[in-house]
Amino acid sequence: MSNMRPYRGSTAPATQQGAVLIVVLLFLVLIIMAGVIAVRQSTTDLKLSTSDQINTLLLQSADNANQNIEQSINNDSSSSIYKDMLSRSGPFGYFMLDAKGRNNEYVFCFRPRGRFFNIKNTTIRTPDGGSVVTNNTGYCNPAKPEDYVSNRNASMTQVNVSMTPPSPTTETFTGYTLGQGSDKVSSLSFTFDVNSTSVLPAYGDTKIGSKDCFAQTSRPSSSTDSTDTISGCLSSASVPNTTIYQKANVENQSLRTKCVNFGKGAGVICTLPSN
Repeated sequence: MSNMRPYRGSTAPATQQGAVLIVVLLFLVLIIMAGVIAVRQSTTDLKLSTSDQINTLLLQSADNANQNIEQSINNDSSSSIYKDMLSRSGPFGYFMLDAKGRNNEYVFCFRPRGRFFNIKNTTIRTPDGGSVVTNNTGYCNPAKPEDYVSNRNASMTQVNVSMTPPSPTTETFTGYTLGQGSDKVSSLSFTFDVNSTSVLPAYGDTKIGSKDCFAQTSRPSSSTDSTDTISGCLSSASVPNTTIYQKANVENQSLRTKCVNFGKGAGVICTLPSN
């Protein structure tokens, strides 16, 4: 007769299955958590990448406008674009030749696909928000494909030109050319504030109610409400925008070899255009 005893080192099958289930669930939770973290990280990276691309595009658009303006007044003075820029109805000649309008802003939408500046498509904005002309064609309009910088209709750039306000620290007679009479327009140089604002209209409405952001001033010091400025209005409307500011010193051509073929004067090689 044999004595049979149970083997006490064994475990019941139900207990083994429960332990395996718990371990599997723990691994599953860890895998899910790792996946969620990876997805969130990739989403953040995508947002950062998109933001960087937007900023680069806006900076390039605004800088392109400034470069074109700089080249137009520094290159051949006999070119048609130079004459337009410094004529009485141009963005610089307007202030030089018409003292009555020196508190205004000269506005045009930068259109590099054709001729980037056209006298017929400008607006002269007055300090009270009105304009000298009634058609207001200088302001950029998101509904017009020709107002965008490229055929992709992604970004547009508006340029606001105004005379730099006088400062107590400015040296007396700084803008005069030595050897020229002070009564001559051609003996003066003028300082301008040029603000080029690039916008991506696809990301939001460029209006706050009935207020058109493009029709606002580019001078922050002239307004107490931030939405009364171009950049402040666009930011309040959650539209991506970038403004590049540059100060331009525009001199006469009286002491240069190349000259605008306008007018005559005793002792003066040439003068700024009179119309």
